[in-house]
Amino acid sequence: MYQPQFTISNKILKNISLIEAAKEVINNAPLIPVWEAEFRKEATARIVHYGTHLEGNQLSFNQAKKVIEGEKVLARDRDIQEVINYRNVLKYLDKLDKKSKKEFIYKQSLLKIIHQLVTARVLDEGQVGKYRKSKVVIKEAKTNKIIFSPPPALEVTFQLDDFFSWLNSKNGKEIHSVLRAGISHFELVRIHPFTDGNGRATRAFATLILFIEGYDIKKLFSLEEHFDKNALGYYKALQSVEESHGDLTAWLEYFTRCLSVELEQIKEIVKKISLDDKLKDKLGRQIALSERQIKLVEYLKNNEKLIMREAKKITPKVSEDTILRDLKNLMKKKIIRKKGKTKAAYYILAN
Repeated sequence: MYQPQFTISNKILKNISLIEAAKEVINNAPLIPVWEAEFRKEATARIVHYGTHLEGNQLSFNQAKKVIEGEKVLARDRDIQEVINYRNVLKYLDKLDKKSKKEFIYKQSLLKIIHQLVTARVLDEGQVGKYRKSKVVIKEAKTNKIIFSPPPALEVTFQLDDFFSWLNSKNGKEIHSVLRAGISHFELVRIHPFTDGNGRATRAFATLILFIEGYDIKKLFSLEEHFDKNALGYYKALQSVEESHGDLTAWLEYFTRCLSVELEQIKEIVKKISLDDKLKDKLGRQIALSERQIKLVEYLKNNEKLIMREAKKITPKVSEDTILRDLKNLMKKKIIRKKGKTKAAYYILAN
């Protein structure tokens, strides 16, 4: 059975530690729903744009955002289709992520479906979701020099069988999920199962592993942006495995560092705008808010004041007494202030 070779270096340990710390902050920050939805939308645009740009897509970030939102842009049909396809892949991953994750089995059929979505209307139908039947080589764009030769087509199925057996095995599952994603990323790149679209399918499959195994992190991150902005570093890190005779350590150091840097950046943004970090008690402890309270504060974020009539519309399934308790609790936590008395009273955000 396939067995990845790597060492848990100090760099990997440090990166995993940073990932875990950032994950804890991000996952436990009660972001205002409107803000969280906006950040997730932005992350999706970054994943789609940089994930396709890395493969030569010529759309700008703003053009990609417009395509994702259903707007028309003046660009090459293939570029537009690639962006649409990658957005469809993320929708598919979201759908899988919502299913029961207990004893989730990674199947080659999932990889084929991801490839189908990635390459729809871009490749010939005979190649979409189908393993390659011919030899391929990876060449450097500028020099046309062969930099990597994937295994022969006849070995693709056998090597994938071996890899997926490991991925679903007890030994495979004992490895940290972030490392499993990194290992899968490299191994699928190495095997190069398809004629074209391998990079996008590979990165999407690695993302699926993160989502399924508890590292979706509110879906606010984009590894693709880090890969694309330093494409040379990305490809060098992948090539380091062959140079070190199959040792994945340097690649995993790179992969975990990219994720740690991305999550650290998101953590800092979340800390600035999340309710529980922005609003702390005198001892510096985080203030927890209920879902109803978050909705009330969200309303006040977009409106100058809140009156009881509007509060009832925001939380229609609870009594007025419950709403008053929520408001009093928010005042006690010094998040809102009350103005006026009796029926003319209203609430505003505290300074």
